[in-house]
Amino acid sequence: MAITRAEVLKIAELAKLHFNESELDAFTAQFQHILDYIEKLKEINVEGIEPTSHVSLAGDCEKHVVREDETRPSLPLEEALVNAPDRGDGHFRVPKVI
Repeated sequence: MAITRAEVLKIAELAKLHFNESELDAFTAQFQHILDYIEKLKEINVEGIEPTSHVSLAGDCEKHVVREDETRPSLPLEEALVNAPDRGDGHFRVPKVI
């Protein structure tokens, strides 16, 4: 599948991006490279391979990814607020955002 400059311009328009001519040429080539790689990936036989949500998930991933919840002491209030530019009564004071 080949991508055209017109398609890259349409993508840029949708993303509200503006490219000069050299950038347009570069992005067209980069998009084409991505599409070529996707076509190459489609050639791989993945029958019998179970889908994963992460490349490093193994059967024993639970012991590596998820830790047990445990109560630990947190940072003392005064130490947490020591560098705050505007301190309230025991909290960070920030400008109102509406």
